[in-house]
Amino acid sequence: MTLDLSVIVLPDVAPAEFVAQVRDAEDAGVRTAWTYDHLSWRDMRDGPWFGAVPLLAAAGARTSTIRLGTQVASPNFRHPVPFAKEVMTLDHVCGGRFELGVGAGTSAADASVLGEPALTARRRSERFVEWTTLLARLLEQPVTDHRGEHYAAVDARTIPGCVQRPRVPLTVAAAGPRAMRLAARLGQGWVTYADYAELSRALDAVLAEHAPGKVLRRTAQVGLDDHEPFRDADAYAEFTAGLAAAGYDEVSVHWPRGDGRGVPAAALDRVLAAHR
Repeated sequence: MTLDLSVIVLPDVAPAEFVAQVRDAEDAGVRTAWTYDHLSWRDMRDGPWFGAVPLLAAAGARTSTIRLGTQVASPNFRHPVPFAKEVMTLDHVCGGRFELGVGAGTSAADASVLGEPALTARRRSERFVEWTTLLARLLEQPVTDHRGEHYAAVDARTIPGCVQRPRVPLTVAAAGPRAMRLAARLGQGWVTYADYAELSRALDAVLAEHAPGKVLRRTAQVGLDDHEPFRDADAYAEFTAGLAAAGYDEVSVHWPRGDGRGVPAAALDRVLAAHR
């Protein structure tokens, strides 16, 4: 089995460069170009960092086949009502090629930038379930009302709806049982960042119990600074074979960068060749 290849283009480059990199990935036959949806990120906080939504809109208007998405958006600074409108619009801009990746969000800078009180991991998980459930409803129906513990929506309109029906595909980042149950209930895909085989087995158990027969598209993201899979052609072949054996459909790698992080530029051709 040959895994699909997707790439992550970080939003720390000028918009024209971001679009150029996505177009290069499209020309190379990559399935999906993702980007991080943060306001700032770790050691890059003091450098340029642009907004995911307008960057993806720009890329959507300048491409025709590659799918585009967030990996991942979170409740840390996004309210479901305005975000649903942006997601719907993105799906129209790119002609039905948008993929919505979502995650619970961490306790890093994005969680505190709006002055909200810190949440425990359990509370973040509970908020994520409500956020994602409401977001999915908003994207599926023209008018939504909701009043929950974390969010409210009053006569919220999402018209004309997404190009993809009943809504854009939802890829849920999940490592724990609560988020995996959410993926089983609402997701079309699942993404994880480590412990690939172990977490895929855990997802199998959750699906067997809560959604028998459901198939989720499984994506393994390779870390920005993980160069081990790209050491040579044999290392990459062994790595992707292990992912395929664990049930994954796609591997997500960071497009080569000028700072040397992500896929090393010298390894890009053999990575692309491995997925043809």
